[in-house]
Amino acid sequence: MRRTARFLTAVAAAAFVLAPALAEAAPGGRSSSGSRGARTYQAPPPTNTAPQPARPMERTATQPSAPATAGAPGAAAARPAAAAQGGFFSRNPMMAGLMGGLLGAGIFGLLAGGGFFSGLGSLAGIMGFLFQLAIIAGLVFLAMALFRRFRQQQAPAGMPNSMMREAQDAPRNGMMGGMAGGGMARGPAQPVDEVGIQGADFQAFERSLIEINAAWSREDIAALSRLATPEMVQFFRDDYAALAERGWKNETRDVKLEQGDLAESWNEGPRDYATVAMRMSLVDWTRDVKTGAITEGDPNARQEQTELWTFVRVQGGPWVLSAIQQTG
Repeated sequence: MRRTARFLTAVAAAAFVLAPALAEAAPGGRSSSGSRGARTYQAPPPTNTAPQPARPMERTATQPSAPATAGAPGAAAARPAAAAQGGFFSRNPMMAGLMGGLLGAGIFGLLAGGGFFSGLGSLAGIMGFLFQLAIIAGLVFLAMALFRRFRQQQAPAGMPNSMMREAQDAPRNGMMGGMAGGGMARGPAQPVDEVGIQGADFQAFERSLIEINAAWSREDIAALSRLATPEMVQFFRDDYAALAERGWKNETRDVKLEQGDLAESWNEGPRDYATVAMRMSLVDWTRDVKTGAITEGDPNARQEQTELWTFVRVQGGPWVLSAIQQTG
């Protein structure tokens, strides 16, 4: 019986330790991170490349009540934190429930005449129950992460290098061309293009995709600072730190844009924003720095994934990465 209990404890610990690691590889940490200005908490419109809705922002410096300026180049980015309000227990309901249980047990013992701490004798059963819940929650979290990873790897193949947009006069380039008959494909809904995105802009987005992945693999913070907002750079730093705690390093190579299209573009004062859906193929793996053992991915196999990248520019300057959102 004790061996079974120890085994379940080890499984639970592994689930809690490894489950977050599955979401920390590649730029953006496989999470929805960053800011989309006043539209940070609005889902981008569906596109032909990304028909499924984007996941809400999981890491952002933008407060729900006001548009963010933290995503602007050169702005002082706030430390990435959840937008949760209130005290410690409102942000940690499990701890609040546990403390409430302890307090309730103590009060019960006091009213029963046995002293404040006499009611805690039954807590062994309660703690055992909570421990079982923790094991189940950890295993479910791990299973969901593995399933999401599997779905990304099984994405269907698509047309090569194709950024589709309703712009008949836009020049062809690596992100827009490649369609049979020279026509432009229409997504589920025509994108709202308030900025007037041109072929050169699509080329800049594709170039950023490749350069950011290369800088990420080199752990080149200087290059990432040139290609992304201070907020996104801080998220990159956090992901590096999370990997380093485990003694791991993630790398990507041979990044290729397979298909992409514009979801929306809009203007906020001196800032222009553009959100584009991109389906990319790449080699993505994580290894143990000391042993060289592969802990995730495969350095000899390509995989596909679809993400929505938001770019921002100030007063016609260069586009920089402002957010990465996952789909599904």
